[in-house]
Amino acid sequence: MSGILFLCIHNAGRSQMAAGFARELSGGAVTILSGGSEPADSVNPVAVEVMNEVGIDISSFVPQKYNDELLHAVDVVVTMGCGDTCPYIPGKKYIDWPLDDPKGQPLDVVRRIRDEIKQNVSDLLSQL
Repeated sequence: MSGILFLCIHNAGRSQMAAGFARELSGGAVTILSGGSEPADSVNPVAVEVMNEVGIDISSFVPQKYNDELLHAVDVVVTMGCGDTCPYIPGKKYIDWPLDDPKGQPLDVVRRIRDEIKQNVSDLLSQL
């Protein structure tokens, strides 16, 4: 089974939305993990709201710091805005999605970010 790790700084918005879409769109055929370099205390409530709008509940997930175990459990690492704070392990496929941070953004902006993430996840899953 292939695995994808979605990484962003706080593991509260972009990476949580990406993981939510990946779990939904892969139908369990891919191991989906997410993490952050500086995890927040909780998932961004606006991210939860916009994902609920499309029928995906990410409210029960808790931001976590990435670790070696997460990195070694996957084939693909997708980074979203964490720059040099994201880890690099030789042999893994790395993809960077230059997405805006939804933190502090109005609902319409977070919806646009959500829709970009959905398209990126769909494209990625079709390549696995």
